[in-house]
Amino acid sequence: MAAEAAVFALDALLPPNLARAERSSPVALDRRGAWLRALPVENGRWRIRADLSRTDPTFLSRVIQVEDARFWLHPGVDPLAVARAAGSAALSGRISSGASTLTMQTARLLEPRPRNLASKLIEMWRALQLEARYSKREILALYLTLAPYGGNLEGVRAASLSYFGHEPESLTTGEQALLIALPQSPEARRPDRRPEAARAARRQVLDKLGRAGAIAEPAAAEAEAEPLPGRAPFPALAWHAAGELARAAPRREASVISTIDAGLQARLEPLAEAAARTQGPEATAAILVVDVRTRAVRAAVGSGGRARPGGWIDMTRALRSPGSTLKPFIYAFAFEQGLAAPDTEIRDTATRFADYQPENFDRVFHGKVTAREALIHSLNVPAVVTLDRIGPDAFAARIAAAGANLVRPQVESRAAGLALALGGAGLSLRDLALLYAALADGGVAKPLAWTEAEAAKRPRQPGDRLVRAEAARQVLDILRETPPPDGRTPAALTAGRPAIAYKTGTSYGFRDALAAGVVGDHVVVVWTGRADGGARGGLTGRDAALPLLFDVADRLRAPPAAPRPIAPKAAPRALRRLEANDAGPRLIFPPDGATLQADALGASARGFALAAEGKGLSWYVNGSPLSADPVSGKVIWRPRAAGFYQLSAVDAQGRAAKARVRVKAGG
Repeated sequence: MAAEAAVFALDALLPPNLARAERSSPVALDRRGAWLRALPVENGRWRIRADLSRTDPTFLSRVIQVEDARFWLHPGVDPLAVARAAGSAALSGRISSGASTLTMQTARLLEPRPRNLASKLIEMWRALQLEARYSKREILALYLTLAPYGGNLEGVRAASLSYFGHEPESLTTGEQALLIALPQSPEARRPDRRPEAARAARRQVLDKLGRAGAIAEPAAAEAEAEPLPGRAPFPALAWHAAGELARAAPRREASVISTIDAGLQARLEPLAEAAARTQGPEATAAILVVDVRTRAVRAAVGSGGRARPGGWIDMTRALRSPGSTLKPFIYAFAFEQGLAAPDTEIRDTATRFADYQPENFDRVFHGKVTAREALIHSLNVPAVVTLDRIGPDAFAARIAAAGANLVRPQVESRAAGLALALGGAGLSLRDLALLYAALADGGVAKPLAWTEAEAAKRPRQPGDRLVRAEAARQVLDILRETPPPDGRTPAALTAGRPAIAYKTGTSYGFRDALAAGVVGDHVVVVWTGRADGGARGGLTGRDAALPLLFDVADRLRAPPAAPRPIAPKAAPRALRRLEANDAGPRLIFPPDGATLQADALGASARGFALAAEGKGLSWYVNGSPLSADPVSGKVIWRPRAAGFYQLSAVDAQGRAAKARVRVKAGG
């Protein structure tokens, strides 16, 4: 008892340092698992947390087979390996085997020390402590998170992505052998810098797996012939939003599944870049696309490119003047309150409100106009008249109650508040998208969803009532009548194209050009301007933002055309070759090199149903014929003992397909 108390006290006083285990590169993935962006940790290192559920299970078993065959059995220190290493050292007079288990290697990665006997003893103690704190799968995941793979790469996911261009969900035999070999000497074996050393190390692993019966000779030869990879940069789609999501991800999570569609994002980023480039050297652009039903953000382009001035700033979050894009909500509130209807006449004449006198953009007054006409043509005076009847404070309060942050100047008179109708307050593109999504969803406002977990909840959530459904419908019907930009055919004259309900906005000094609209089941908000808020000459929302909105609408209807979820470049084993129909029999089960687990052995066992393609097939096991079951007609093989077997399927022309398999007994 005293010894146990001492051990517990020592463990409590000197716990393992888990700081490196807690710091990993957070990863943001798109809605289908495609890579968007990860963030480096200290010193620019890519330490991406391993996810065993998304790692090739064959690779996991082979890592254990090569590095620590009794991993699942020992308590962190393998007594048999220690005895073997001690005996080898006594016979040779030098240390020739380290006896390190995967848990001990993990301890060394957590707390690097000089390679000597004292450090080895400390590693053993730390391994026991780790085993007491974590499960075996957690320790394996920790090792595959911290293992070095050359340069600034740590962890199997970082290595697989950088070297092979895909996640380690499915790895070829050659890729597996290289990933097993690299951590033991990562710099000396880097395939991008020392290909010969990498090739030799891969061959050693393949030889070891072959001796253990894990792979057959043909598979090993094929793996050895695989070309060595170089190194590629990590993807960086949705750079701003993905970085924000990655930073906010729970520390213990391997990745966060966002709502962003990588294919759509990849189509829209060049559009924003092109729009910014055509509007001057200081210009940039931003785009948001939101699914109305789930409020899922399907695309978030924060700028026109990081190489442009202010390109590192996420303009979807910046507070900018919304211009006239809030006018639809002024009329929606008026329709709801019975102050006006779409065909209510409003005087568009010079009107003073205390010390505030608005003008129309073209400085022309049109006399009597209907609310419908005033909204379609974005007339300023009728909008201010309507806002004055609603009350600017009440208007701002309703916008805020819906979840949008409308930032007004701190000091202003009551009359100056009427400038809200013309963009006299700050609003982000994200909040503008929230409001237009409410307009498209029967007047119900809900927060935008940035993760798939959030998006799954939104349809069930009641939301906040911004405006009644009938008023929202009336406003959308009016916005659909707004003429399209120059060079675009009206939707009514185009087969299959939904009418876009949109509104443009231009801020004072032409600083901001906006267009927000409802396109089918999506809301699209675009902005162009300067990140520093500088004025631009003559670029309006209709000229500088609306064409971009229509381009985005076209891309929404386009078929998927870019990054699929990252996947292996090599075809699955069963699909690597397409043989002609008369090429002879082809084995389906078991495949060559397979290991079969038998619940029982002998004539009474359930056995294995053999399958192959071909005509008039005869089966042989180690040269002895095997008959078909008289009842089912299937060929059932019931091995009498564990071990290696040669199976052959021979057709009527004498052509054979062969497989060498291993049979294991027991659970």
